[in-house]
Amino acid sequence: MDYSRDTSINQHCLLMENPNKNQSIQALCAGEALIDLVSDSSGKLTPCLGGAVYNLARALALQGVGTGYLNPLSSDLYGQQLRAGLEAAGAEVLDQAPVQEPSSLAVVNLDADGKAAYTFYREGVADRKTSSDQLNKLSQYPEVKIVCTGCLALSPDDTKLYLPWLAEQKRLGRTICIDVNVRAAVMNDAAAYKVNIDAALHYADIIKASDDDMAYLGLGAQKLLAKTRAKIFLLTLGSQGAQLLTSSGTCLTVQSPLDLQVVDTVGAGDCFFAGFLAHWLRSDSSLQAALNHAVCSASINVMRQGCQPPTWAEALQQFTHPKHRLYSPAL
Repeated sequence: MDYSRDTSINQHCLLMENPNKNQSIQALCAGEALIDLVSDSSGKLTPCLGGAVYNLARALALQGVGTGYLNPLSSDLYGQQLRAGLEAAGAEVLDQAPVQEPSSLAVVNLDADGKAAYTFYREGVADRKTSSDQLNKLSQYPEVKIVCTGCLALSPDDTKLYLPWLAEQKRLGRTICIDVNVRAAVMNDAAAYKVNIDAALHYADIIKASDDDMAYLGLGAQKLLAKTRAKIFLLTLGSQGAQLLTSSGTCLTVQSPLDLQVVDTVGAGDCFFAGFLAHWLRSDSSLQAALNHAVCSASINVMRQGCQPPTWAEALQQFTHPKHRLYSPAL
């Protein structure tokens, strides 16, 4: 199956239509929304909708989860496109009023394997023009089951913005889902950054991190689980697949499909996390099935340029495709 698509920012990401939109909000997402300027071998920059939390919101909605995005968006052209991308995916923009601050940008350089390195432009940008009080005000939906954040929202510069919001959502009994998604290059104080990550993970019920994230933090998976109250820890291993560990001692593994035609890895972790959470929300009885679904979701995304999350049906079809079958001990 050929998953490659024309990624002009005004085409696929803005024209896709999710048949599951207009349902009750089960997931809330707070964090960055930005434009990824993806560089090719010639130096040409292609604009793609991006930002880890923004990607997660779109990916959850496309997997059939009623999703609300909490941060404000700019009135500039990129902000309009970011808004259209969420709405086309079926997610709701909960902070409706556009702000005058510009949209954030990230320049994305790819290595020979399609792995992305990011340079961010984040000062005075639209998605940071909010407050913890505003986030909590916009989070008052009784059907909400999960609350999601991570990546640039874990910056120590935004401690007063996100930590009080997480504390209130935890008090309300919602499941807190945090993607560590380290962005060390944009953090001026590594020690303060690590302290703030620890503070956020204090509230987490489900944590997702990559092997690179864990190397930066200097922690093993078991040690991270032991120092938090999280019940589920998801560890992505790039082309080697992923692992799932629980606080009760369960350890599950799945390998990535063979023979994937990788275009780039932009947004792969976001699609992985969304795939897991979407499956877990439908049925939390099989963590192995949810992990498998997560890897299938990420596998589709890496065959597309930029972050182009799959639908629920596409991820299911990927799992049964004969060339892209997964391997796990449970299969």
